[in-house]
Amino acid sequence: MGIKIFLLVVFFAVMVAVGVYSRRHVTSVDGFVLGGRSVGPWLTAFAYGTSYFSAVVFVGYAGQFGWKYGIASTWIGIGNAVIGSLLAWVILGRRTKVMTQHLGSKTMPDFFGARYDSKALKITASIIVFVFLIPYTASVYNGLSRLFEMAFHIPYTWCVIAMAVFTALYVILGGYMATAINDFIQGIIMLAGIVAVIAAVLSGQGGFMNAISEMAQIESDVAVTQGQPGAFTSFFGPDPLNLLGVVILTSLGTWGLPQMIGKFYAIKDEKSINTGTVISTLFAVVVSGGCYFLGGFGRLFDSPEIYDETGAVVYDSIIPYMLSALPDILIGIVVVLVLSASMSTLSSLVLTSSSTMTLDLLKDNVMKNMSEKKQIVTMQILIVFFLAVSVVIALDPPTFIAQLMGISWGALAGAFLAPFLYGLYWKGVTRSGVWAGFAVGIGITVSNMFIGYIESSINAGAAAMAAGLVVVPLVSILTPKMDKNQVDEIFTCYDEKVTITRKRSLEQD
Repeated sequence: MGIKIFLLVVFFAVMVAVGVYSRRHVTSVDGFVLGGRSVGPWLTAFAYGTSYFSAVVFVGYAGQFGWKYGIASTWIGIGNAVIGSLLAWVILGRRTKVMTQHLGSKTMPDFFGARYDSKALKITASIIVFVFLIPYTASVYNGLSRLFEMAFHIPYTWCVIAMAVFTALYVILGGYMATAINDFIQGIIMLAGIVAVIAAVLSGQGGFMNAISEMAQIESDVAVTQGQPGAFTSFFGPDPLNLLGVVILTSLGTWGLPQMIGKFYAIKDEKSINTGTVISTLFAVVVSGGCYFLGGFGRLFDSPEIYDETGAVVYDSIIPYMLSALPDILIGIVVVLVLSASMSTLSSLVLTSSSTMTLDLLKDNVMKNMSEKKQIVTMQILIVFFLAVSVVIALDPPTFIAQLMGISWGALAGAFLAPFLYGLYWKGVTRSGVWAGFAVGIGITVSNMFIGYIESSINAGAAAMAAGLVVVPLVSILTPKMDKNQVDEIFTCYDEKVTITRKRSLEQD
C-alpha cells in the first residue's frame, strides 16, 4: 500500500509543478489555448495520443471488445494507429495548421465561422461541442471506480474529486502548454505501464503460447460461429462486421473531434509535423494495440466476480479483475497508468470546452469588447465549471446522460468530420452542405438513441460519419456557391511561397 500511495503522491506533485512552470505561457489567449502555436513534435504527438486514449479505452473498451471479439480486438488498436493517427496527421496535420493560422481561428467552431463566413455556423458548432463534450468528459471517470476499489479500498467519490482538482490546478495555471508537457509525462507512463502489464498478465497465464492455446478452446457464444471453439483466436474474430464498425468509429472519429484537431492548430513547423506523425503512430500502436491485445485475453478470466446480479457481464470489471492478482508495485503502476490516461484526456476536453464557450459563444455575442485578460479569466472559470459538472454527472449519472455518453463521440465526429475535412481541401463546400452535415451527424446518432434502428451506438456513430461524407458534397453541388473571390483568398494560404533549408528540400529555383 505504501508503494501505491507514494507513486500517486509523486504523480500529482509533478502535475502541479508542471502547471506552475508553464504559467509564463499564459500571457495571451493564443498562449493559453494553443501554447503560442509553437509546440514541438514530441509534445504535440504525445498530447494527441494521450487525449485519444483514456480510461474508457483501457478499462471499458478493451474489456468489452476483448470479451466480444477475442484476440481480433487488436485490429481496433491497429486501426487507431493507422487511420486515427498516421492518416490523420498526413491528411489533416499540415493543412489544418496552415489554414487555421491564415484564418486566425483558435477552435473548431471558430474555423467553421471563418471558413464558411457564417456566425450562425460558429455558434451552432460551439453549442454542439458544449452539449456533447460534457457527457464525454464525465465518461472519462468510467472504470476508475473499480480500479481504485481494488487497489486502495477508498471510495470512488474521493478519487473523482481529487482527479478533477489536480486537473483544474495545472490546466488553469499553465493552459495548453501545461497540458502538453503533462501529456508527455503521462504518455511515457502509459507506454511503460502497458508493456509491463501485458508481460505480467501473460506470464500469469503460462506465457503467450499457452494463453493462446487456452483461448482457442473456448466456445463462441456468437450466433455466426454456432458455438465452435477457436473463434476468439481467429484472424477477424467471431463477428467481423461489428468489429469493423468499432474500428471505423474509434479510428476515423478522431478526424472530427475538436479536442484532437486542436493539436494541429498548435504545432510549431513542418519538421514537427513529420516527426510528430511517426511518434504519434508508434504511440498508438503500443498503447491502443496493447490495450486491446490485453483485453483480448479477457475470456481466460471468466469468473463470478465480473457478472452482475442478473447474470450479465459487467465489461468495466474485466480488466480490473485481470489485474487484481498482480504484485503491488504493478498495481500501483496500473493505477497511475489509468490516471494518466484519464487526466490527459480530461484536461484536453475541459480546455476545448472552455475555449469554445468563451471564444465562440460568449465573446462578441454575450460579452462585448472582451480584453485578452478577461477572455483568459473567463476560460479559467469555465474550466472549473466544466470539471464540477463532470464530477456531479460521474458520481450519479442519470440514465439519459449515461446514454448520451455512449453517443457523444459519434455525434461530434458525425457532425464535424465531413465539413472540416472537405473545408480544408475543396473550394466547393457550401454553407448548406455544412448545415446538412451537422444535421445528419447529430440526427442519426441522437435519433438512434431513442428509436434504436441501428443496434449498436458504435455502428450508429460510424454510419453518421459515413453519411456526412456523402451528404456534404451532394448538398454542396446542389446549393448556391459561396463567393468565389472570398474562397480563393482563403485558399491562397496553401500557395504562399516559403523559404526552407536544404536539409528539408532538394529542389532549387
